[in-house]
Amino acid sequence: MIEQSGQTNTVAESQVDVVRRNSAPFNPWRLSVAPMIAWTDRHCRFFHRLLTREARLYTEMITTGALIHGNVPLHLDFNEVEHAVALQLGGSEPADLAHCAKLGERWGYDEINLNCGCPSERVLKGAFGACLMNEPQLVADGVKAMRDAVSIPVTVKHRIGIDDETRYSFVRDFVGTIADAGCEVFIVHARNAWLKGLSPKENREIPPLRYEVAHQLKRDFPQLTIVINGGITNDEAVEHHLAHVDGVMVGREAYHRPWWLTEWDARYFGAAPSTLTMDEVEDAMCAYIERACAKREDLYWPAITRHMLGMRQGLKGSRRWRQVLSDFRLKHGPVREAFALAHQPAAAAVTA
Repeated sequence: MIEQSGQTNTVAESQVDVVRRNSAPFNPWRLSVAPMIAWTDRHCRFFHRLLTREARLYTEMITTGALIHGNVPLHLDFNEVEHAVALQLGGSEPADLAHCAKLGERWGYDEINLNCGCPSERVLKGAFGACLMNEPQLVADGVKAMRDAVSIPVTVKHRIGIDDETRYSFVRDFVGTIADAGCEVFIVHARNAWLKGLSPKENREIPPLRYEVAHQLKRDFPQLTIVINGGITNDEAVEHHLAHVDGVMVGREAYHRPWWLTEWDARYFGAAPSTLTMDEVEDAMCAYIERACAKREDLYWPAITRHMLGMRQGLKGSRRWRQVLSDFRLKHGPVREAFALAHQPAAAAVTA
């Protein structure tokens, strides 16, 4: 069920002679890349795993309906090199969640995460996502059903409030109810979710960040693992939050500036620093893309290289590099030719 990643796996793992920092217990949630719809697919996660061996990775949200009624291997297959990787589920019915959690464990995922934070109207109609914060007992029932079904961790990702509900007691009681059902890890997006009137993009930008709420949750629930998420873009912010909570989850900054991930293992996990160069990462991705496209006739390399477009941000020739690797007119040509073209001067012609 888990696709073996072949020789590229060896390239990615060659840097992993882990040296733990002092004798502190290893915290697998210390730093992670957020689940992002249409972004953190298996190809993106393979790329990110080349850059960091330690940070936890998350799938896009996959609904219980998609797994119960759809193509399970299409949704759940991943590459062995992605570990540690968590499956994020969207759903609300305890029996459905338990069934899908068992599928996730069978497929080899390291964690099942329940989405209680997505604010789009689509999830509102489907009775999952952020609207579940209004039904903490239903979430608790779902968490218990999943915990009874699997032996891997079951975690919850949520917001700090709904619409104009800003009382701390609202999110405190939500966390307390779910914790009573056995959940030990909470990923807190430190913004409210507006269920109507704001798009998902606006929900990531307009509601103010209130990091102190997540910090207070850790003080009130010291026995829980509290991970903070939302608007965190640099090491200074990461280190500030790690003084107050157990972990930090980075979203769009990790996607748009992926080379930052190469610093994480040494800085935050006490592991050996990454030794891969950008050219070596490109070569590993070329090998991966060739295998992936050989297996699926409907898959073209720009669908994978789109996840890499921020890698050379700020470097000479990066604009040309991005333009070529996102040019679907070139999709029928060999990917290595595209990379070679991307490194040529901007005056070189790009032909269909």
